[in-house]
Amino acid sequence: MKTYMSILTLIITSAFMGAQTSTTLDTIYANDTKNVALFFPEPIRQGITGSDNFVFTYNRDKEQYFGLLQAKQGKESNLLVINNNGSIFSYIVKYKAQLSKLNYFIPLASSIGNEKPKVKDSIQTETSEKSIEHDTYYYQKFCSYLLDLKQHFGYFTKRHSRVILSLENIVFDKEALYFVIQIRNNSTLDYDLNFLKLSIETRQKGKKKSLQRLYQEPIFKHHLPSKIAANETVRFIYAMHKFSLSKDRRVILELNEKHGERNIELKVSHRYINNPN
Repeated sequence: MKTYMSILTLIITSAFMGAQTSTTLDTIYANDTKNVALFFPEPIRQGITGSDNFVFTYNRDKEQYFGLLQAKQGKESNLLVINNNGSIFSYIVKYKAQLSKLNYFIPLASSIGNEKPKVKDSIQTETSEKSIEHDTYYYQKFCSYLLDLKQHFGYFTKRHSRVILSLENIVFDKEALYFVIQIRNNSTLDYDLNFLKLSIETRQKGKKKSLQRLYQEPIFKHHLPSKIAANETVRFIYAMHKFSLSKDRRVILELNEKHGERNIELKVSHRYINNPN
């Protein structure tokens, strides 16, 4: 046990040597006839002394804010205390037969550092990854529900050479807009999808009227195909961050064929974007 404690003390002390070398450590005196109480700003998780002639006791089963220090006559040593929030406190401890101070109230400002920066980052990363997984799972479930629902809010359809692009529905849920889209290939030639873009088009006013398009990146795509076979119909969903449009703007769905010219543009009024199901 003595060897274990010595090695552990050496490891922890070495890990924070940079902080200690730039900080003058306070000295706490103790003896074997009185308990010296140390009160910390957070519960104690770990307390270690560098020598057997010093004993620091604290409740290991139930978190408490204070620990008790006692000492036998001998060489000076050090005390390292870690709170449950990772704050580190380090002191020189010395034996003294007559004690003038029995209680030390330790402020947080006395901490020489924190052991948890990297752990905190990893926790944040793990939390973020779990959040992304949760969002993806929800998008998948809700998109599957919408495809099964087969609800139509209007008839937005555009065709070219027997390829038909339709917008079946726009649904608002949890700060997202879901665009339910259908492509029907009534031709005898497969349709290889190059891309389907959703953009916001702004009509510029003035003598020289012009159009400006701003592409919107979906936050989730559900069942987007790469090919629509001859005489096949596919339905899929684009989930977008919630947005609304003024009267001079509209949504453009742009379907583009790879190595082909059966390209389609479907225009959707701002009224339907601002009033989804």
